[in-house]
Amino acid sequence: MGYIAYRGFASIRIKSRRHALDGVVCYAICGGLMLYLYLDESGDLGFDFVNKKPSEHFTIAVLAVKGHDNNRAIASAVRMTIRRKLRSLRAGAAELKGHSTPLEVKKYFYRKVAAAYFSICSITFNKRRTFQFLAVDKERIYNFIARLVLEKVDLADTKVRVILTVDKSKTTPGIRDFNALILAQLKSRLDPHIPLEIIHKSSHEAPQLQAVDLFAWGIFRRYEREDNEWRREFSGKIVFDGLYDG
Repeated sequence: MGYIAYRGFASIRIKSRRHALDGVVCYAICGGLMLYLYLDESGDLGFDFVNKKPSEHFTIAVLAVKGHDNNRAIASAVRMTIRRKLRSLRAGAAELKGHSTPLEVKKYFYRKVAAAYFSICSITFNKRRTFQFLAVDKERIYNFIARLVLEKVDLADTKVRVILTVDKSKTTPGIRDFNALILAQLKSRLDPHIPLEIIHKSSHEAPQLQAVDLFAWGIFRRYEREDNEWRREFSGKIVFDGLYDG
């Protein structure tokens, strides 16, 4: 268990835990393969605690997948879970969602992907204690937290290519600002010869975004409701779980 302090934009206390798999840190066991990153969030960026009922916390998580086969396995597991489990419960259901997918369906999905090599990094921040002065600049808050999470993704053994896929929900100016910030950060950590790409897609186009949505929701619930039931299922894949509370 470690504690890391950040200074500058705001003070931060992050609590982290790393998990080992057969004596090797699990995010470093597939060196030399293409790295796929998927970023999504859980909670909301509302700050009106008087007139509305926003969430107390906001979580951004990154799913890091090394290698085409593992990436394809996660996409296939999402589709299989929807086809075999979700549609039998709700006719017409087309997507896995953290807030609405039943726990037993989430567990089925995880059993299908547990053998794949991937890792999860996340940061959750307490909205009542941070960023009140930036309540009207939600894009800046989102981009700042996303940058902090991506700093925790291990890139040391990345040799081929990095593709970051983000849910397509931003405006064109928002996409431009996000890409500029994140590209600068990731490029500073990568060999200049390694190609880097950011893609904004819907979760229908990139099923792996549905997977990271499930994981982000499980981590969010731990902080928001002290509900650890779903997170406990995939905790062995979490290499960083940070709390930003000012």
